[in-house]
Amino acid sequence: MTAAALDTPLRRRADGASLLCVCVLVLLLTPARLVVRGLPMSLTMSDLLGLTTLTLWMCAHTTTTLGIAKGGNAVRRALFAYALAIVFLYGYATYAYLPSDELNSADHSLVLIVANLGLALGMCDAVRGRERLDFVLKGLVVAGAGMAVVGAVQWILGFDLTAYMKLPILSSNDVAVDAVEARSGIQRVPSTTGHPIEFGVIMAMILPFALHYGFHARDRGESPRRWWIAAAMIAAGLMFAVSRSGILAVLTVGVVLFLGWTNRRRVQALGVVVLFLAVVKVLFPGLLGAFYTLFTNIGRDDSIRYRVHDYPNAIEEFLRSPLFGRGIGTWYAPKHQVFDNQYLLTLVEAGALGIAAFVGIVLVGVYGAVRARHLSDDPRDRNLALTLAAATIVPLVGAITFDLLAFPQIASLMFFMIGACGSLLRIAENERGELGSRGFSRAVPVGG
Repeated sequence: MTAAALDTPLRRRADGASLLCVCVLVLLLTPARLVVRGLPMSLTMSDLLGLTTLTLWMCAHTTTTLGIAKGGNAVRRALFAYALAIVFLYGYATYAYLPSDELNSADHSLVLIVANLGLALGMCDAVRGRERLDFVLKGLVVAGAGMAVVGAVQWILGFDLTAYMKLPILSSNDVAVDAVEARSGIQRVPSTTGHPIEFGVIMAMILPFALHYGFHARDRGESPRRWWIAAAMIAAGLMFAVSRSGILAVLTVGVVLFLGWTNRRRVQALGVVVLFLAVVKVLFPGLLGAFYTLFTNIGRDDSIRYRVHDYPNAIEEFLRSPLFGRGIGTWYAPKHQVFDNQYLLTLVEAGALGIAAFVGIVLVGVYGAVRARHLSDDPRDRNLALTLAAATIVPLVGAITFDLLAFPQIASLMFFMIGACGSLLRIAENERGELGSRGFSRAVPVGG
């Protein structure tokens, strides 16, 4: 072997983290309206990758040589419980008669949930070690920056890049997405998502990861510049979405981070926010004013009044089947009234069990991140756990303001985050177990 060959680093074999990184890039950078041709139901490339991940996860668990994690943790057990609840609700709804259109919608919803569970289980069990988890989450930041670029081109130039972001195997579904949408005279864009609300909330969920890698880049011997640029791009994307839900999401993230950060980090973050807002004010003079108008006109906003108007109808429908609902995916527009509130929609479709499953799976994900933070002594891991907790809890807030699970990209991202919480918890538990076993072996002499 030559000296040059010895100096060449070995190529890393593709593993679960490689697949999950591809999944998140496809999820966020493929326009939401594009579905795979020739299938009996509308499935995106991301949905197929989720189903593939689940299939590979099941196959890998039949061997001991593919490196997938064995044994459960709190997050994986919660994912199994969620899956059982969904299967029960599907069986309960389809046991009785359902109109063919509602049955087809229920079937479609079940397939999407199974794909999202595959994404979560893949993150939880197939992403092994801190380095590989960082690899996937860095891919998430890159994808978020790419989404922000598409949104910026839409907002600044009025040009829709997504019209050219398609492959021959993909076709557009029947849902129309405007590249630039105006509401109450305010311009906003969806980027690659199906709606500006979804775009804004996704940017809010990804932003803290860019900040995390920016703050800790020097600890890894890297330049933080690329991560601060990515953070600025993602924050700009959040602004271009011009969404109240996006602002509520980023405030939720900010509150959680501020509770866990040191005083020094809080001051640094406040300085970054002030600098960013000053740049936005100079470069895009009307943008901050648009947000001000968005919140000051809440009392006169038709969308707010429409949300409140939903409540009596939703409660009436919920009381028809309060425990198990009428069936997930069976309440859809234009056949039924739209509920711009995921809690109301879940009450109607899945009843009390569905609400418990939705809230429970998110809270267990947050618990997994908090538990990992408690177990770890590494400042980077502790901040990553805090970041995951902040991003994972966002859906519980966003569900108040819009039907969150009806937006496929943010629903998939929610399960991705829950799986990442499980992965970090597994890493922390394994490291704590190794430390404990080493300490025990030192304390008890061999042969003693």
